[in-house]
Amino acid sequence: MSIWEYANPRKFMAWSRPVVPVTAVLAAATLLIGVVWGFFFTPDDYRQGATVKIIYLHVPAAMMAINIWVMMLVASLIWIIRRHHVSALAARSAALIGLVMTLIALLTGALWGQPMWGTAWEWEPRLTSFLILFLFYLGYLALWAAIDNPDTAADLTSVLCLVGSVFAVLSRYAVLFWNQGLHQGASLSLDKKENVDDVFYFPLLFTIAGFVLLFVTLMLLRTRTAIRGRRLQALEMRERMSDA
Repeated sequence: MSIWEYANPRKFMAWSRPVVPVTAVLAAATLLIGVVWGFFFTPDDYRQGATVKIIYLHVPAAMMAINIWVMMLVASLIWIIRRHHVSALAARSAALIGLVMTLIALLTGALWGQPMWGTAWEWEPRLTSFLILFLFYLGYLALWAAIDNPDTAADLTSVLCLVGSVFAVLSRYAVLFWNQGLHQGASLSLDKKENVDDVFYFPLLFTIAGFVLLFVTLMLLRTRTAIRGRRLQALEMRERMSDA
């Protein structure tokens, strides 16, 4: 059996139906554990005080904002190469979630930055590239909404996704590309010395897992809704043709 068979709308609807409740329950459980553990059972940081606990929202949201765009890029490439409609619908479904994640990251970053840097915003490499990524999300959704033909919209938004991927990469690695700016390095790293302290690290892993599972749940739900919408449009068009 080819993996591409799972991109068939009927098979996608079949396998995703039992998956959604499972991911929803796991998302709720991991988020609850991570947020309660992180906000109520970890100490204040010796330098940042209670402000450090914004990490449990900011870091997962920022990670998801970038990785959702990467997922959209993969789905867009599949659409361009294989012309699988489910991949285009999945990319479109993920975009709104990515937009919200980017907004959460920007807002929580401002709340975190104000007491730590003395300013809520600074035009430094990572923050600027992240703001541009937010604008690309807006542009992507606006382009989908502006074009009536779904295949044409999928083609143009896929090209836009390719271009926007540059800023997704910059958002992730700007601190490495430019040795300047207020933003600190990554909170998680393969090098344990660069990680946050274990007392913050383990609840952070739970919130990250929760955000990932929440994204999977919402993306599957939105894609399933989009497929149903396409089916309804096809039925309405068929009825109009039969009446004519």
